[in-house]
Amino acid sequence: MRISVEISKYPLTPDYGNPILSFIERLKSYPELVVRSNTMSTQIFGEYEEVHSILQKEMKASFESPETVVMVMKFVNQDLLD
Repeated sequence: MRISVEISKYPLTPDYGNPILSFIERLKSYPELVVRSNTMSTQIFGEYEEVHSILQKEMKASFESPETVVMVMKFVNQDLLD
């Protein structure tokens, strides 16, 4: 089953841009994901198991950073690229 996820990441630090861009670049490094970004959020599209596995890994990396981070996600049980 393919899914779509919309992610908004909010690092609670004055230098918020670099952690966001780093997170997006890490997501783009996975060939099994389609990643689309705009000024409001990042959308990822892929197979359910792969998306969740990647998000688990990359969220943990974000949360292990020294800054406090808020992440908001919406999941849809369809591939909205179609």
